[in-house]
Amino acid sequence: MLDPFILRAIAAGLGVAIIAGTIGCFVVWRKMAYFGDSLAHSALLGIALGLAIGISTYLSTIIACLAFALILLWLQQKNLLATDTLLGILAHAALSIGMIAISVLELRVNLHSYLFGDILTVTSIELWWIYLGGFFVLLMIILNWPSLVLMTIHEELAKAENVNVYFQNLLLMLLMTIVVAVSIRTVGILLISSMLIIPAATARHLVNSPVAMAITASILGSIAVLGGIFLSMELDTPSGPSIVVTAALLFAILFAFSNIILKNNN
Repeated sequence: MLDPFILRAIAAGLGVAIIAGTIGCFVVWRKMAYFGDSLAHSALLGIALGLAIGISTYLSTIIACLAFALILLWLQQKNLLATDTLLGILAHAALSIGMIAISVLELRVNLHSYLFGDILTVTSIELWWIYLGGFFVLLMIILNWPSLVLMTIHEELAKAENVNVYFQNLLLMLLMTIVVAVSIRTVGILLISSMLIIPAATARHLVNSPVAMAITASILGSIAVLGGIFLSMELDTPSGPSIVVTAALLFAILFAFSNIILKNNN
């Protein structure tokens, strides 16, 4: 019989893997890996905000990440700097401000668990946040799937088909902020982008359709979570990095056999 904290860890990890794998496909398709990483960096400012004013760090992280995304979108429209330059400036500024706020306000916080994750200490309340956020993310993706995919393939074509591209971009950013917020306790701020990228990148070499890729990425992410938790318990290693290492190993193994798998699928 597994201990309750292990069951909570497994449930949390699987919940995060499903939504991270699905939204991660759009990150890979739209080449938004750096944006996902930058969004995660801004999460520390949200955590500091939540601890300072006494609200849920999940809610404050969503607010901070969404503000980050909106500021980026506004600056992009001004054409002041290249997007990757803006991302670098905003992300590291937000991370640094968060660190300073935690220090100056003398907030009692285990930075290691937020930076690298600690899935084995997930509480029941945090589990609720993960699944409520996950349900909303999946619902929005299902309802907007045709528009999101069409926009990803070609924005001008999407506009011609009367897709509100601006709204879909905002929606995608919102969904990414929720995924980042609920994933912090699983793999940590510094490793969140790996759960968005690695399973989706692995799935891309195994299947031929967008729907199949989203499902495969979620399955691969779930396997990585289970393997990472087992590795963490057996070797007494940090849970977040263990999950990421497992995902990377899956990528290396399956990438080596991707041509054979694709031929069999065809």
